[in-house]
Amino acid sequence: MYAAIWRILPGPKAVKALLSLILVAAVVAVLFLWVFPAVAPYMPFNDQTVGTS
Repeated sequence: MYAAIWRILPGPKAVKALLSLILVAAVVAVLFLWVFPAVAPYMPFNDQTVGTS
């Protein structure tokens, strides 16, 4: 998959490396801004085991 992305990116190796870094940063930003907050309420580690009594 990474080889396919590398072949699709235009330009010489330096431009491809820069575009790859931008692509990775965009994916990480999308995950932290939208995906993880949307999935967090459904994760089991959000349940508290210590209750107030």
